[in-house]
Amino acid sequence: MIKLIKNFRQDESGATAIEYGLIAALVSVAAIGALGSLGDSLGTMFESVSGKLSGAVASGTTGGGTGGGTGGGTTSP
Repeated sequence: MIKLIKNFRQDESGATAIEYGLIAALVSVAAIGALGSLGDSLGTMFESVSGKLSGAVASGTTGGGTGGGTGGGTTSP
């Protein structure tokens, strides 16, 4: 019985598993925080690009353009 108690006190495998669990939890919290702020930055960047593309499309449909066609439509009198 005494030998069993000594072995139990010297066995640290449970403590090691708990330490690894705590480290994994800490890394997870850090990753969630970093990805959260990165997500906000990406959202802002995509909104900016979307606005610029919308502006470019709107200005491209009102005229101008590079042309290069030969016509072929009906003409006005």
